[in-house]
Amino acid sequence: MVDSPHAASPVSSDEWAIWRAFTDMRRGLDLALENQLQRDADISGADYAVLISLLQAPDRQLRVGDLGRTLLWEKSRVSHQVSRMERRGLVERRDCASDARGTWVGITPAGGRAALRATREHGPTLRRLFFDLVTPEQLAAIGAASERVLEALQPATDAACEAAEAADVEGSETSGAGRVAGPEVAGPEVARAEVARAEASAADERVDDRADART
Repeated sequence: MVDSPHAASPVSSDEWAIWRAFTDMRRGLDLALENQLQRDADISGADYAVLISLLQAPDRQLRVGDLGRTLLWEKSRVSHQVSRMERRGLVERRDCASDARGTWVGITPAGGRAALRATREHGPTLRRLFFDLVTPEQLAAIGAASERVLEALQPATDAACEAAEAADVEGSETSGAGRVAGPEVAGPEVARAEVARAEASAADERVDDRADART
């Protein structure tokens, strides 16, 4: 008889079932919302996240590092995403007058129109697929649980952001100095994160390809 893969886990079978239901629900919602964004505005979920962050920012622009902290993305992912969106005319890079090395990312009129088209159906879709299906009591419980988990994750999130910023500084200081980098050894968490970033990038590029084909 083959033992359950969770036999020695500190998580009970009931807890695993709840976790699977939660992750399946989130993946299903993400897919449905992604389809809605592509159908109504021809943008991806990552595009929408960037556009909304810029719309909510002062002067509708953010530094690359600030955009990454807002979205909890590494700087490399932000840079690739902005480059794709810039090619489609959704955002633009602007020089920072106070820092010759700094760059702002700002939303363009086309990006604002895309965000508006997406938002018209985004709210109704969220209501139909989520808010209308849970009671006020369930919604309050979900909100409280989310806030508690996010609070517990905050130190790790802050540490990751600080490490990424330190790596960026080190990279800028050593660039062009002839440094030879050795092979990096990534742990399982890093490997999983790289796979997730690759999958997100591939999905965004498929959206870009469809958009380019229409123009």
